[in-house]
Amino acid sequence: MYYFFDYEEPVFRPPSEARSLILQATVGCSQNDCTFCGMYKMKSFRCRPLDELVADIESIPPTHREYVQRVFLADGDALVYPQKGLVAILETLADTFPNLTRVGIYASPNSLKTKSVEELTQLRQRKLRILYFGLESGDDVTLEKIKKGCDAATMLELCHKAQSAGLKLSATAILGLAGRERSDEHALATAEWISDLSPAYFSLLTLFPRHNEDFFVGLSRQSRGELLQEALTVVQHLDPQRTILRSNHASNFLNLAGSYPKDRERLIADVEQAIELARRHPEWYHEIPDYSEAHY
Repeated sequence: MYYFFDYEEPVFRPPSEARSLILQATVGCSQNDCTFCGMYKMKSFRCRPLDELVADIESIPPTHREYVQRVFLADGDALVYPQKGLVAILETLADTFPNLTRVGIYASPNSLKTKSVEELTQLRQRKLRILYFGLESGDDVTLEKIKKGCDAATMLELCHKAQSAGLKLSATAILGLAGRERSDEHALATAEWISDLSPAYFSLLTLFPRHNEDFFVGLSRQSRGELLQEALTVVQHLDPQRTILRSNHASNFLNLAGSYPKDRERLIADVEQAIELARRHPEWYHEIPDYSEAHY
């Protein structure tokens, strides 16, 4: 990841944007009510002025510009940036970096509602290639509990709109989000949603404490064994046309990597084997994972 600017910390980016130049087009997240998420709670959302962003881009030394191949537009929901300004940002990036191949951005239901297919196509034509979309769960009961602000069917419709504009989608869901009582419903509905969308990428994360302690009050947290079982339910019921699955976030204690439908049986076997091995260590299997981030 390239650091050239005075960011308003913390700044987050997807794992696949590790070598990207990060341009902070917005500060915070326009949809900042999700109870499980503590990423941007310390920030008040705003769009940075276009002239500031152009100045940031132009401040990159000419000797470095040829090395920038990817750019990630932060913060949490930069797709909500007004269309005319976002087009100008993308055009400035393309004019400044001769070897630019793609731009990525976080997208939410809130921001996708602000863009038409024609506007999204405009952005794709200017090298916006991938949207990172937090589904969290395909289960409406869970979505209401976490105050996602949108039901699963509406999110599916919005993501299909992005696909129709030629944009790739990388969707994420969170193991443990629904707690013990609703684990099956959460896993099955999520697998069905992903199967219906067939995003280019699908990633599983695991719920963990990060400035979201209030969310855990009343949540029946799952043990490692129960989370592995939930992951198994997801991979068993996934049936997308062509989707790359990844489970490689720092919160995950089981890494998965493969493509659907090609690697479906192998991925199922990987989780089944992990469960079998884990059961040989009952203390670990029944323990609630303690991964957390005390600092950003």
